[in-house]
Amino acid sequence: MTPRERWLAVLSHKRADRIPADYRATPEATRKLLEHLGVADISQAYERLHIDPIVDVGPRYVGPTIPKNEDVFGIRYQDTDYGLGTYRDPIYHPLAQYETVEQIEANYEWPNPDWWDYSGIAEQIVGQEDQVIRGGGSEPYATYKWLRGVEQGYLDLIEKPEMVHYCLDKLYELCYQATLRTYEAIPGKVIWTWVAEDVGSQEGLLFSLEHIEEFFIPHMKRMIDLVHSAGAFAFHHSDGAVRENVPNMIAAGIDVLDPVQWRAKGMDREGLKRDFGDKLVFHGAMDNQHTLAFGSVREVRQEVLDNIRILGADGGYILGPCHNIQAVSPPQNIVTMYDTAYEAGAM
Repeated sequence: MTPRERWLAVLSHKRADRIPADYRATPEATRKLLEHLGVADISQAYERLHIDPIVDVGPRYVGPTIPKNEDVFGIRYQDTDYGLGTYRDPIYHPLAQYETVEQIEANYEWPNPDWWDYSGIAEQIVGQEDQVIRGGGSEPYATYKWLRGVEQGYLDLIEKPEMVHYCLDKLYELCYQATLRTYEAIPGKVIWTWVAEDVGSQEGLLFSLEHIEEFFIPHMKRMIDLVHSAGAFAFHHSDGAVRENVPNMIAAGIDVLDPVQWRAKGMDREGLKRDFGDKLVFHGAMDNQHTLAFGSVREVRQEVLDNIRILGADGGYILGPCHNIQAVSPPQNIVTMYDTAYEAGAM
């Protein structure tokens, strides 16, 4: 099978020639992996490890000039060194100064969908039509928290719900238009699209179900309906202990649950597969907090086999790390993960 055929089979709960494998990692972890494998670039690593490449497509920004270390929303960032690499953290929140929706309307300019040019998207997939093509997507509350400041973003759900509704309307519409225009540029080519929002901690939900249902679900359902109208699959990303919210997401129409942090409270694989396996495909599930980072090669191999046996029973599983692989993870563990999945063959 081509990568596209393989993923489409599994996403449709059908048997593939082998389990699909995905890759995501920090730049520092990727450099260590390339050095370990003795290859020049990530495409060679994908070939060696039998990973299905993801072809990300998107528009070209043509809007107003963005100052250095800012994004299109006016959020400013700085790099934070954590020892093995750096992360980019927000340090200025452009909506933090406002107390009312009226103040935002009077003083803040929202990005316009016309600030992006979609005419070059078709060229991005030339020669890659048999690959796994991903485009569009949404995660607006993550942006809202950085516009307002993370702590204030959570407080706003209770103290300023009208502001949350107003801003999420703006942010989701921007995502909706970007996704729609991406689909229109390459009709029928996009396989999957993120419909994300991180709602889980290690122990439970970060939000009440009532807040999820009020602020997120209506927007997410509209996005999911758009994804389906284009013949694509909606991947719902949320880290942590999110089992309590899974029925909400199924009702909204998601096709795939990512990243399946099975060590988080209530996220045991057997229960997820038993209760939701006929409705969902599972994506990820290789633990990078413990197993990939600190486990032995034998433990990594066993986790791959367990994931395939549990989550891949009767199909419906795409193997990958349960978030970006970190530089602390030994390259030997990463190689073992993908080699074991390839050796395991078809589900």
